[in-house]
Order: sequence, then C-alpha cells, then structure tokens
Amino acid sequence: MTDPIRPGENPNELLVFDHGFVRLDAAMADDLSVVNSARVSFAVRKDEMDERDEGLIRFLMRERHGTPTEHNSFRFHIRCPMFVAREWFRHRVGSFNEESARYHKMSDDFYVPDVGAVRSQVGKPGAYTFEPVDEAVALETQDVLRTQYKDAYATYQRLVDKGIAKEVARSVLPVGIYTQFYWTINARALMNFLSLRNAEAAQYEIRVYAQAVEEFFKQKMPVTYECFIDFGRTAP
Repeated sequence: MTDPIRPGENPNELLVFDHGFVRLDAAMADDLSVVNSARVSFAVRKDEMDERDEGLIRFLMRERHGTPTEHNSFRFHIRCPMFVAREWFRHRVGSFNEESARYHKMSDDFYVPDVGAVRSQVGKPGAYTFEPVDEAVALETQDVLRTQYKDAYATYQRLVDKGIAKEVARSVLPVGIYTQFYWTINARALMNFLSLRNAEAAQYEIRVYAQAVEEFFKQKMPVTYECFIDFGRTAP
C-alpha cells in the first residue's frame, strides 16, 4: 500500500492521502511551558530545561497531574475528507473553523482509498474487524467511487450554474469530498485526541491523520511526548 503520509513543501507540512494535508500553522508549545506552569506553585521560573525538569515532567505525566500541560497551543490547518472531519469535530476540547460550502463553491477533490485501504466489515457493532478484499474488488470499488463522485459534482456544478444557492446545491455532494479547517488545541487535549484516534479501534482514515498530527507534537514537546508514550498513551 502506498505510504499515506508524505513530506510537504515545508517542514511544517505533511501530505496525507490523495488531496489532504496536516500543517502546523503556528505553535506556542514546548516542554519548558510544562515545567514553568508546574514550578509557579513555588514562585520559580526557569529559562532552560535541565535533567531535574525532565524528571518533573515524568512525575507529572506518571501521576496524571495534567493542568501544567495545558499552558501551550498548537494551531493546525487540516484538509481531509468530510467524513474524517465529522469524526474529528466530536473532540470538543479544541477550537474549529471550517471551510463553508454556503459561501463558496467546493473543489472537485474527493477521497479514493488506496487499493490496500479498501476493506470489508466483519462482525457486530462494537466488535467489528476489517479485512482486506481481493484486488479486483478493490479496483472496482475505486472505479465506482470515481464515477459517483464525478456524477455528483457534475450535478452540483449544474445546479450552481442555474443560480441555485450553494447552500442548497451542496446537498448532492458526498461525504468523500475534501474540506479544510483550522484547529487550535493545547497539549493535554491533543494527547487525549491522539490516545483515541491514533489507536487500533479508530477508523483507518482518521488514524492516519492523527499519526501526522502526532509527528508535530513529538517535534515540539519531545520530553512530554516521550512520557506520553512511556505511560501508555494516556492523557494526564
């Protein structure tokens, strides 16, 4: 299967799937913010990290004293299939602003899964497993999706051309269309998101996006991230 995550044009961008991306638009986040937020209890402020500070972060994370991990901010620019965004927005611990299909015409970019990502669903609700399908079935699925997307977008375009309001015409567009949004979140809430969405139980597509997000968390707060991994990928 093709690698779903690739480097973008700049170090703050990862390309995801066929038309998506995760961009770290801005960040006010580092491990020192955790240290100073905790040490203010003793009226202490540090300008640089040392081994004792790394130990403090490990203590905070191990004992789940989480509030010091909230004094930072990540702002992401995300482009993903609409069905991924709808799952993402369930995490109300962040702030979102999304592209509006009421105000402008949507582009004709749609998600077509890689052959290896086409899967069958086996089992009962709450206990599904997802199994690969034969290559011929996967290729047929791709063709069906492309055909349906093309027809749906042509209908959408026809309605817009007739002067139908975009907020009405958008009703014909499938959830595989790409949307984009800005997402601002602190490290504690981000770890909660990652613990749930970069996990085996999460849908494959949002899990891939969560993996891309996790790369930027790892870069900006390496000590906190290491503790997040060491203590079971649980938010403090």
